[in-house]
Parts: sequence; C-alpha cells; structure tokens
Amino acid sequence: MSSRAHRLIKGAVLNFARSPGDIRTTVGNIISRGKQVQDLVANQPKPTFSNTVAPLANFENDQVTFLQNVSADKSVRDASSEAEQQLGAFRIESLMREDVYKSVRAVFDNKAEMTALEPEDRLLVEKMEEEYRRNGLALSAENRDKLGHIRKRLSELSITFSRNTNENDGRILFTRQELGGLPEDYFDGRTTEVVDGVEKFVVTTKYPDLVPTLLATEESRCPENIALLQEAIGLRVEAARLLGYTTHAEFVLKQNMAKTPQAVLEFEHDLRNKLDVLADKEIKEIEALKRADNKAVDAPYEGLFNWDFRYYSNQVKERKHKYFPMKQVTRGVLDIYQKMLSLRFVKATNDDFVGHFYLDLYPRDGKYNHACVNPIRAGFAHPDGSREYPVAVMLANFPKPTSAAPALLTHDDTLTLLHEFGHVFHHICAETKWSHFQLDSVQMDFIEAPSQMLENWGWEPSVLRQFAVHHKTGEPIPEDLVKRLVAAKNEGAGLFNLRQVFFGLFDMAIHNTADGNVDVKAVYRELREKTTHGTCGAATFGHMMGGYDAGYYGYLWAKVFSSDMYASRFLKDGVDNPQTGLDYRREILLPGGSRDASAFLESIGLAEQQA
Repeated sequence: MSSRAHRLIKGAVLNFARSPGDIRTTVGNIISRGKQVQDLVANQPKPTFSNTVAPLANFENDQVTFLQNVSADKSVRDASSEAEQQLGAFRIESLMREDVYKSVRAVFDNKAEMTALEPEDRLLVEKMEEEYRRNGLALSAENRDKLGHIRKRLSELSITFSRNTNENDGRILFTRQELGGLPEDYFDGRTTEVVDGVEKFVVTTKYPDLVPTLLATEESRCPENIALLQEAIGLRVEAARLLGYTTHAEFVLKQNMAKTPQAVLEFEHDLRNKLDVLADKEIKEIEALKRADNKAVDAPYEGLFNWDFRYYSNQVKERKHKYFPMKQVTRGVLDIYQKMLSLRFVKATNDDFVGHFYLDLYPRDGKYNHACVNPIRAGFAHPDGSREYPVAVMLANFPKPTSAAPALLTHDDTLTLLHEFGHVFHHICAETKWSHFQLDSVQMDFIEAPSQMLENWGWEPSVLRQFAVHHKTGEPIPEDLVKRLVAAKNEGAGLFNLRQVFFGLFDMAIHNTADGNVDVKAVYRELREKTTHGTCGAATFGHMMGGYDAGYYGYLWAKVFSSDMYASRFLKDGVDNPQTGLDYRREILLPGGSRDASAFLESIGLAEQQA
C-alpha cells in the first residue's frame, strides 16, 4: 500500500467515540510530544527553517477538544472541556518559551535563508515570529509572566462561558392555548409534562424552539456569564497594554483588513445611519399589523415587544417551509457546490479526493447551540509530497423529523445550510503547504465573505426549483411562491442589519476602552435601545468569548465584499458557470490564509475599500 493511500485511509477514520480516560491519555501524549519538539528546536546550535520552523509547524493536535460541543455523554463533554483548558494552557506556555523564540528569531533574522525560501515558507517564518512577539516574547521576564497568567485565565473564562451556554438551556412550560398561532407540526413529537392536571409543552432555547416562540427566558439565562465576560474585558485590555497597545481592539485589528478601531466605528455608524430610514419604515408596517390584531380581539395596543418583530416580519414575508425538506435541500445544496467547485461528493472511499466533512444537524442536550463549522483536521503537505487531508464538521440545530413529517427547513434554514457549507468547502478546498494557513488563519473580517456570498444561491429562482419540492407530493415549489419569496428578500433587512450593527458596536464599546472599566449590562442595554428597537442577551452572546472579540464587525464588513464577488462574477457570468466557479475556487478558497485578503480581492478586481 502506498504512503498516500495509507494516509488517505487513516485520515478517513476519526474516532468520535472517545472515553474520558482516552481523552486524558491523548492530551497527555500531545503535551509530552509537543515539549519534545520544542526542546529539540530550542537546542539547535544552528537554527534553520528545516530544523526549527518546520518541526514546530508540523506539530498537530488531536480533535479531542471538539467533543465538548457534540458528545451525548456529559462525562465526555466535561473531559473534552478539561482537555481544551489543558491544551490552551500548554499553547500559552509554548508561545512564552524564550529559548524556542530565539531559535525562530535566528531564522527570521537570517536574510540569506529567508530570501532563498519559497513564498509560503517565508510567510510561515514571518507569521510564527509575529505570533511569538504578540504573545510577549519581546517583553521583560516580569511582564511575560504577567501576560502568561492573563492568557491562561482568559482561556479558562472562555471555556466556562461556552460550557454554561451549552449546558444551561432555558426551559419553560406552555399550554397548547398559550402557544396558539404556531403551526401544527411544531407540536409533533414535542415533550410534554402534566402540571396540576394540565398538559404543558416543554419549550427550550434551542434554535428550533427559540425562533418560533422567541422566549423571554433566552435573555435571562446564564447570568453567571456576565461576570466572566466582565473579567475577560479587563484582562484583555491589560494584556494589550503590556504589548504596547492602548486598547484590546487596537491589538486585534492590527492583523485584520480594517486595521484600526476608527475604521470599524466609521463603517458601523455609516451603516446605522443608512439603515435607520429603512428600519423606521419596517417598524411602521409591523405596528400596523399588531394594531390590527389587537383591534380584532378588542385588546389595547401596548407597543412592540422583541418577539413581535420576527412574528410580524414573517407575516410580511409569507415564507413557507413545507417545500424545503431536509433531505432534498441538502442534496440540492451539495449539487450546487459540486457544479460550482468542480467537486464530487461521495461517502468516504479510497478514490482521489480533497477532504472529508461530517454533518451534525439536529439539536440535543448539551450540544453546541447555534450553527458553525469546526475545522477539526487541517490539510498540509508531508515532506514526501503526499498530503494530509482536511476534515470539517458542520454543527447545526435544525428542526428534527417527527412521526408525521420528515425534517422540514424554513427558507432561512436553507440559507444557513448554504452559508455553513461555504465554510466547509473553504476549509476542504484550501490547498496550502502548511496547516498554519488553513481556515483558522484567514483574516477575521474576510472569513465570512465566501460563506455569505453563497447565500445568494438561495434566492435564485432557477436554483430553488432544483431542490425545493413538497415533502409529500414531490411537486416543485410553485412559481408564484418563488416570486413572492424572492420579492420578500429584503423585507426586514433594515431591522436585521441594525441588529448586526448593534452587536458590532457593542463589541467595540467593550473592547475599545483603555481601562476595561465598562458595565457590560448597561452598555448592552443602552446600545440596544439606541440601535435595534429590540432585545437580546449579553450572557449568551458567545462570539464575545469564542474568538470574535473586537471582530464581530467582520460579518457586515465581509458582507460588502461577498455582495461584490457575487455581482461582479457569478451574477454576471451565470451562477452555474463552471469556469467562474473554478476561478473562485482557485483565487479565493485554495490559498486559505496564505495570502492577505486584499490580495484575494485584487485577483478578482475588488481591491478597493468599502464605499
């Protein structure tokens, strides 16, 4: 069996059935092996790229930390969380090793060797040296020690915040009458409890429950997380100041496209001013609908509540979900990507391929609450020329199938599926020499652009007709419904995007401060009232503790580029044009994080900053 075939088979088998003991053993082995590599590098008498940078870059972790988001066994989730904490602490210790940094710095300072390196190898040295500096290796020993303690504590806070959000689901009981107005299939297979002789339905804060009912309890769950976020804000600015920055936002944005907090704030405020006019019009429409409903039942109008916005926005949009069965939609979405990227999707075989992906689509206790893609194995080139193949897992919380019907998606769910598959194939299609330049290294204010761009396919009538079929009859979605759906595309766009602006402004407000002395709840409440006309809960705003700190603006920042990519090439050339798809795969996906995002945009003629 060839080396390539052996690695292909090995890469195809991921062991998700790990016991807590196995996880602990694996983590111990990873840390032990990592220390051996670092000791070897630190003791090199003449550091070079091959004996210093390459061994550090080739050291890879196991996927055991991923299990905290998906395992049905709480003991496994807990062990996986502990593993992440241990590996996070080890990574921080690793990036604080002065002896290892000296060897890396020696390679970085060797101009002759740097000039002779291939471009991606040279970039790897530059990024590795920069990462050590950003972790304090240019500081005094005392300040390095302070920074190390801060980073370890931040890792602990992030893990605890995430565990609280995943484990502590909001839960409330309603009678059938209290849930009046929800579709019949909402009740199929739903858990009930009898309280004082009355049957009540259990409604949670998982997405399939939360979106139709928009529970007030979502805003009040996990109150313990506020203190964790509050502490993290103070620690982040303390770390930034040790490294010579005024605020945490300045530290983060130095590596992003935006570069400065001022650029982000100008972008957000400009958007808010433009969206306010549209949102005011939308609010008047919603108010008119609610006033009419109240008048019909002789009830006084007492204003709009948070749950009113989605309820009445959906009435305005008139979206149906019976034409979006999960099986057909998933197959249809995969067909889109196959044609677009010139790929073929099959169950794992030993044929020539670029990577693997797994789908975990339905909610369950203890699982990650939202939708995301975890790149749990990076792709990279082995010294013998063969490749390690990337692996990604999509996590989602779509409505489950019931005894009466298969899993049925809303049109919004379909857009989410398109979006998350965009992340999957960004990871799978990246083809870099070093794992360092896979999906996680793409600039944060560009990383969403490819996925957002793919959402446009969900609004194309010709595309919808390919997979939108009635779940009982198999008949394609009626033309008039497609027209109404597409016509309603921008309904509620003002309020929705103002919500995104609010999140971005909140992020900047708590992270662009010189002392970290902010009242999270007060800032959240004040900005929410000024910006969104609605409500949300800071304690479950996982992005602030999950890697998007001082980076949430990136969703809308990237949205501008995603719209430009779609309009300039796909809309112009045809959404099913294979050459356009190949250009997109080659110029945007294949380089991963090995090129600055501005270089991606230059390659397709979109290098200008947002207007």
